Amino acid sequence: MNLSAVLDENIHYMETQLPIKTSFDLITRHLYLGRTRAFFLGVNGFCKTEILQQIFSDLQDPLYMSDSEINDIEQYMNGKIGYAQTSLTDSWDEIIRNVLSGPSVLFIDGFTQAILIDVRTYPARGVSEPDLERITRGARDGFVETLLFNANLIRRRVRSRQLVFAMHSVGTESKTDVSVAYLEHTVNNELLDKLDSILDSLDVTSLTMGAKSLEELLLHKRWWNPLPGIQMTERPDVACSYLLEGHILVLVDNSPQVLILPCTIFQFTQSPEDYYKSPTVGTYFRMVRFFCIPVSLLLLPLFLLATAWFPDFALEWGILSEGGLTPPRLFFYVLAVEFLLDLFKYSSALNSGKFSGSLSVVGGLIIGDIAVSLNWASVDVLFYAAITLLASLAITDTEFRDGIRLYRIFLIVITGILGLPGFLGSLALVFLSMASTPTFGGFSYFWPLFPFNAKALGRLLFRSPTPKAQPSRVWDRGKVH
Repeated sequence: MNLSAVLDENIHYMETQLPIKTSFDLITRHLYLGRTRAFFLGVNGFCKTEILQQIFSDLQDPLYMSDSEINDIEQYMNGKIGYAQTSLTDSWDEIIRNVLSGPSVLFIDGFTQAILIDVRTYPARGVSEPDLERITRGARDGFVETLLFNANLIRRRVRSRQLVFAMHSVGTESKTDVSVAYLEHTVNNELLDKLDSILDSLDVTSLTMGAKSLEELLLHKRWWNPLPGIQMTERPDVACSYLLEGHILVLVDNSPQVLILPCTIFQFTQSPEDYYKSPTVGTYFRMVRFFCIPVSLLLLPLFLLATAWFPDFALEWGILSEGGLTPPRLFFYVLAVEFLLDLFKYSSALNSGKFSGSLSVVGGLIIGDIAVSLNWASVDVLFYAAITLLASLAITDTEFRDGIRLYRIFLIVITGILGLPGFLGSLALVFLSMASTPTFGGFSYFWPLFPFNAKALGRLLFRSPTPKAQPSRVWDRGKVH
């Protein structure tokens, strides 16, 4: 539907579409530009008041307004409104979407077009280092909830003429801004076309949880696939490194996480810390993280298997310090300690940092000692559980870490019930679940291990020196599905 040339009709229609008279944050002004009537509409808090006051002061200044009537709205906008971001529109849908997004609108009597004035500003927190992706050296900035700020953080690092931020709107009610960032000369155009098609066709009312909601809409996973199929980061340096390698970034307004497409399991073993250390040291710690994944997954199930089903072997090799513990009791000990680990993790994560660290340490010592005294746990189980916890914390991505935890609990339960056959069978199911984890574009989750690409795998396993690590070309991952 298009605008009317009669100002009163436009005002009446706007009042039927928006709660102008009842919602306090919608601000309006009846103006006279010379002898021509005008009407202003914006959202309080989204508009830079100082700039609007200057614009209105100029437009209503008799010395500035040499013409008492407006005959050409485009010439008037270009000649009288001294602000960079202005445009004309005759579409009501575009006007309403823009007003609710932040820009203001100026209706002028006698014209079927309105002037959009983008003087928006959003409440925003400071650009600070993300809590979940901290490093000892390097940049301390991180993405925030304002999409424009996040785009600026990327543009500041990648000043390429090929860098594109394509905008989409998702959600019939929320109209959330979603930006797709890519480099034109390195992007997989087939993957980009698929992403654009999905974003434009999403039938959803809103992205309630920001980037996480969009991730679940882009990638439909089964309950037996707990590992993440899309990588998310809050660090601009990490996002830009993937961007330069040909990946696609998806930025969601109101969310500090940026989606990275496509994704493989090896991306969750990387850390920016590797690149702020020397190549040798970075490679060593990368190997440590690779080793921590099987330790976190298998240590407790293997301990339960050896002590509950092969006690003589466990005593002979010193895996268990004391005999006489029955398989059901060992099974209960391992499950109880696994639950306590999760309890400490979430209680410390959800409380203030001023006391969560000390409480978790003191609470762990007290509860661990009492649990051993009351025969609710054993020292051996607590020791192996502590190693498992440390190995889990070495995995940088929290969602990947939580997926490994679910696999570990599954292995513990089946091993405790069925013994060695249960351990082998459940382990096979875990690897099958990993291999079947869906990724956007249908690429292999284990690329470049399968399909095998020796050079790409070497880049993932070893921290290359900066001269050799420059992305000279984009790796071929296969066909988009």
